[in-house]
Order: sequence, then C-alpha cells, then structure tokens
Amino acid sequence: MNEDLAAVARTPLGGSGISVRPVGLGLMGMSQFYGAADPDASVATIRDAIDLGVELFDTSDYYGASSAIPGRPVAGFGHNEELLGRALQGRRDKAVVATKFSARPTPEGRSLFDGRPEYVKAACEASLRRLGTDRIDLYYYHRLDPTVPVEDTVGAMAELVAEGKVRAIGLSEVSAEILRRAHAVHPVAALQSEYSLWERGVEAEVLPECRRLGIALVPYSPLGRGMLTGAFRLGAEFDSDDFRSTLPKFQGENFEQNLRLVEELERYAEGIGATAGQIALSWLLARHHDIVPIPGSRRQAYVRANLAATSVRLSADDVARLDALFDPARVKGGRYGALDVRASDTGK
Repeated sequence: MNEDLAAVARTPLGGSGISVRPVGLGLMGMSQFYGAADPDASVATIRDAIDLGVELFDTSDYYGASSAIPGRPVAGFGHNEELLGRALQGRRDKAVVATKFSARPTPEGRSLFDGRPEYVKAACEASLRRLGTDRIDLYYYHRLDPTVPVEDTVGAMAELVAEGKVRAIGLSEVSAEILRRAHAVHPVAALQSEYSLWERGVEAEVLPECRRLGIALVPYSPLGRGMLTGAFRLGAEFDSDDFRSTLPKFQGENFEQNLRLVEELERYAEGIGATAGQIALSWLLARHHDIVPIPGSRRQAYVRANLAATSVRLSADDVARLDALFDPARVKGGRYGALDVRASDTGK
C-alpha cells in the first residue's frame, strides 16, 4: 500500500458510517468519452489501485452507453459496472463501490432520466448482478427525473437501504434546495458534482449546504478532464471520439487562455517539487476534510501520481494564491457545448 495514503486521515461519507481514504478513482473513461480503452488494462489499473490503498471506486450503469459523437460504436449499457465487477473478484471487501442509476440512452443517442420508484429497484438489482456483489456501498441518483418528486425517488432508495442492498445513498449535480428535500426523507451521505480549480460553481450554495447537513462532497473531473495535469500544449488536437473535442474550455481562444493558467500552475508546482495535477488535487483536499475527489485514470502510473497528492501540504497562502490564479473570471468557456446535451445530462 502507498505509505503516504495509509497515513492520512479517513474521510467520512456523511453519517453513513462509511469512511474512505481521501482520493478515489473515477472509472467512466474506461468505457466511454475519452477514446478507445483496453478492458484488460483497465482491470489491471483498478486492481493496482486497490493494492495501493484506493478504496472508493466510482462507476454508473450508464457508463459505456453513449459515445462522444452520435453514431459511434459504444461499449454498452452497464459495461463499466461489469468491468469493475471483474476487477473486484476476490477483492470486494477492499473496495467501497459507488454506482448510479437514472440515466438511460434513447435510440436517438440522447438520454432520459428515470426516477420512478419501481425503476430504482429494478436498476439496483441489475447493477448488483453486473457488479457481482450483494451490496452497493454508495448508490447515487445520477440525474433528476423532472417528472418524479425527489422525495419519491429517495424514498425508494431508502427502502433499498432497509433491505441491505444499499449501505448509503447519494445524489449528483443537484441544487441546495433539492439536497435539503432529499436529506429530509433519508440521510444523504454524499453529493457528487464537478469541482476543481477551473470549475467552482458549487462554492456559492451547494458546498455550504453540504457542510450544513454533514454531507460529503465527491468532486468528479477534479483534474479538469486532464487539463490541470499539464498534459496538453498549444495546438493540441482531440480525436472525434474524445469528449473534450466538444467542450468550450478546450476550444480556440478559450483553450489558449486556460493553457496559460495551467502553465502558471506548472511553474508553481515545480517550485515545490510536485506536479500540476498533484497541486490541483491537494488544493481540493485543503478545502475541508469532507471532500473526496475521484480523478479518472486508465493508467497505473497516473493513479500512483494522483495518490501522491495526499503528501502535498498547502499553506493558507498557497490556497489563496491558487484561488486567485484560477479565479472564475480568468477561466474561459462553459462546462458543456451546445451540441452535446448528453454530456450535461450525465455529468462527466
């Protein structure tokens, strides 16, 4: 196990009684959106992450159900869960499994969201089969169904907890008001939302509400879909099956301006003997003890590099400097492009 990770304080997932080491692993890219992936290599990466001490593994029944570009072949609904199930054979008790329900692909290549109580239960049973387990540790409502009151959906999730099929429940990309309403029905352990140096929308209302209610925040895309690692340079091009080819932050003048910010981040990181990605993760970890980022990685070396962020200590002055560097007014481009509704729907 990574010695630095073993030594850090564990992060509780709300009041669920579950706690995890503070850097998890997001698995979506092993099935969709960032170009072709090798399933065997992905399984090896997950197993290596377990050996290193990673505990929280984040998937969804939807991952694999769509591609970045309409008409492209896809891995299939449930593919990512099956991948995780393979990797966890003989290792299930070493992992905290988080998966999600509600997003479903349509024949037209878009998404619909199903929060009906009967679907909640059917989706859970299907996920349990694909994961090869008798319990889901953290079960997220992936995206709200606007036709079903959140209280009804969360009520069905609460029944799964009572039946022992789910240990704790979570929500994804919801407002502070929805979070309060859901929490009044059954304690919410975690909220998953995009949060990073260059995407800080949750700071105004959602993060304060999480803290008021005692809910952990699980940031996805904490490395800005790879941008905050310093992996890209001016003139970088993204293949047509790479989701980033549709995102405003990666386009034209936006990309050039954002790249300048990342280059400043790289210089800062070099000065303290870390990488840009490690600083981006340590910035999140320095915000509060209730944050568990889930960077996505398909390569074992990247998982190891991300875990090393737990040994980077930032002072209050460091955090303030990074806040100013990535002031939202300096970051150019919105979260999603107008041509790809599925991306905003499914949240990664």
